[in-house]
Amino acid sequence: MINDKVRMYLLPPLFNAAVRAGASIMQVYKNRDDYDISLKSDRTPITIADRLAHKVIREYLGPTRIPVLSEEGREMLYDERRNWELYWLVDPLDGTVEFIKGNNEFTVNIALMENNVCMGAVIYVPFYEKMYVAGRNAGTFLKEHVAPDAAADYSYERIVEGFRPLPLAGPSFRPLRVAVSRSHQTPETHEHIARLRERFPDLEVVEQGSSYKFCMLAEGQADYYVRTTHTFEWDTAAGELILAEAGGSTRSLSDGRALRYNEEDLRNPWFVCRSKFCKV
Repeated sequence: MINDKVRMYLLPPLFNAAVRAGASIMQVYKNRDDYDISLKSDRTPITIADRLAHKVIREYLGPTRIPVLSEEGREMLYDERRNWELYWLVDPLDGTVEFIKGNNEFTVNIALMENNVCMGAVIYVPFYEKMYVAGRNAGTFLKEHVAPDAAADYSYERIVEGFRPLPLAGPSFRPLRVAVSRSHQTPETHEHIARLRERFPDLEVVEQGSSYKFCMLAEGQADYYVRTTHTFEWDTAAGELILAEAGGSTRSLSDGRALRYNEEDLRNPWFVCRSKFCKV
């Protein structure tokens, strides 16, 4: 079991890898004429920024001697990873579609998994210079003004300086705010929201790309998030812990179970998330 001493040792590489990956992403983002876009096997787009961020994270986390399971290494055989006790679960650029559209809604997701349970996580939003950090049974925190830096070398003490615990505020009396994917909505998404609207006629729909939706719920900016299209384990592991440690939850839409990790099929079921003070 990861103890506090190990947690302190692993937080800096976790944090710095995300900041360095964010720097490589932003360098490409500034030159939108040269994204080098291609399609992966599932027909989703990939850019040079995805590849560069993946390379940066793998190289920076290499000295930890902990294996990496990444979106850009999804072809890894189940027999090779099924007995891993400790591994990094990484999405080097979550929200590639939003990145291509130029709407700033993309993140770097890194989760530290122990026996297929997320023990530590960061989600970095490089455009907004926001870092969300969570440790199991240790809370979720927001650190702002974390600029992308290809040479980031934050110490543990510097990382935790200025941490703001989440959620940022208590229960709100505003209308229910429902987060949905900006680019991945389905008829089932709309039907689900229609059923919610029967109970909450004044609910507000918030469209947002990437795992930043988990962070919005953790902060208290949104209350509920429904996803009825395919996602993968690297899309949710970090966000799920960040939300959980801020008092929220993520559950399968069909049966209410917790999401499972390091499965043979890395796709998640449809799911719903609730913030700490969600009324639903």
